[in-house]
Amino acid sequence: MRLNNLSEYKSMWLFCMFDLPVKTKAERREYQRFHKMLLGEGFSMLQFSVYARFCRNLERVEAMKRHIKDALPPAGQVRLIMITDKQFGNTEVYYGKKRAPVEEKPQQLTLF
Repeated sequence: MRLNNLSEYKSMWLFCMFDLPVKTKAERREYQRFHKMLLGEGFSMLQFSVYARFCRNLERVEAMKRHIKDALPPAGQVRLIMITDKQFGNTEVYYGKKRAPVEEKPQQLTLF
C-alpha cells in the first residue's frame, strides 16, 4: 500500500505536547520513560516537548491516544491534538526569518 493512495482528509497527524517536571531523579526517570515510549511508537520530535506521528486513519489515532493515556506520567501536563494531513500540509515552518520545508509523512506504513 502506498501513502499516495491515502486521503489527505482521512489520514491524520497526532501531536503530543508535554510539560513534565524534572526536578527529582524519579521525575527525570518518568520523563525519559515517556519520551522513549513516544519515539518507540514512531513519533518524531518537531520541537522540544512537541512530538508528532502520522496515522493512516482516525481508528489508528484513537488507538495511539489510548496507548499514550496508558503511559501518562504521574505528574505534569500532556496535550494531544489531531489534525488532518491536509491541514498539516498547510503548516509554515521558519528557522529565524528563513522558511523551511514542512516534515513529510513517512514513505511507508509501519506494519505490526
